[in-house]
Amino acid sequence: MPRAMLDDADGTLALLRDSVAQFARQHGGAKRLREKRDQGGDLDRSLWIEMARAGWIGLLLPAEFGGAALSMREQAVVSEGLGYALIAEPTALLTVFSNSFIADATPSPERRRLAIEVASGRVIASPAWRDPVPGLTGAPVTADLRNGAIVLNGTKHYVDAAQSATDFLVTATTPDGIVLLSVPADSAGLSITQRQGVDGAAIGTVSFNRCHVEADRLLGRARSADTLLQRPLLNARLALAAELAGLASGALEQTIAYAKNRVQFGKPIASFQSIQHRLVEMWIDAELACAAVTRAVERLALRDDREAHLAVLAAKARAGEAALSICRRAVHLHGAMGFTDECDIGLYLKRAINLNAALGQPEQLRLQFVELERAA
Repeated sequence: MPRAMLDDADGTLALLRDSVAQFARQHGGAKRLREKRDQGGDLDRSLWIEMARAGWIGLLLPAEFGGAALSMREQAVVSEGLGYALIAEPTALLTVFSNSFIADATPSPERRRLAIEVASGRVIASPAWRDPVPGLTGAPVTADLRNGAIVLNGTKHYVDAAQSATDFLVTATTPDGIVLLSVPADSAGLSITQRQGVDGAAIGTVSFNRCHVEADRLLGRARSADTLLQRPLLNARLALAAELAGLASGALEQTIAYAKNRVQFGKPIASFQSIQHRLVEMWIDAELACAAVTRAVERLALRDDREAHLAVLAAKARAGEAALSICRRAVHLHGAMGFTDECDIGLYLKRAINLNAALGQPEQLRLQFVELERAA
């Protein structure tokens, strides 16, 4: 099946890819996803601990804190493998996004605590950074310094694993700019509401009403949200692109296997030319998505911020559109079976819808691409 073709001179990425595949065989993705959905959960805690033991949760964290100190090359391989196997834990946001925040934070005891505990899986730090937009309730989160403590008021939307989180990494507005805070999930004045997403995963809203946070939980400051969010968003979008590309390849593999086994008019439907044409088109879309991820990883490694930013936007848009298109056609090729909950291909489609919407739909990302390209 199509995969991102990354330079792997020493074979490290091949070993990592095999490790993810073996992990997936032991922890079936579709079965776990159904169990989590039926229980109304937002995170499989036992699976999260296993992933931490494998070293994937702290992949991007410094070695001094128990992390693997690896790069987005390795993260792309892991994310692609998880998507391929339909392991639907929110790794892009809870590991890549959060760990980028932590790695960039001002050195402090709180940063050290978070890094060590996150890498071990004991702490689940969920980023709460999305302020309300028109159509959503609440006001942007503000932070006021009062008597040596920081008081938060406002609402954050689209928070992953809000119910399972032990800490939230909260961005808040102050008169001097933006601050990043570590807020315990059990803080007084903090409340959580959840609703079910299209793939069954819970989507959280976190509200703060005179929520007091100790001043030593301040992790960083910036003049603008763009400065604070730039690297976490870049890394998380690339991880999502890789996961979507893996998801597309996984759905394609299942569809090819089904077409070979499904018999109509005395022949496997894979022998019909019209079916072959559709499968080839799906294969091309998956290959292009993987190629876009490969280019984004390579540009990011060169540390050319503008070119990397453009490549990541293109990869997330391409992979999101490809995964959605492939999964829709896969459901169609499965016939009536594809619409039943017992058939895994429907879960691939729902997961693709969820990930495609995360951190920007393709049309939004293309507009950002054009705007950045013209700004040169």
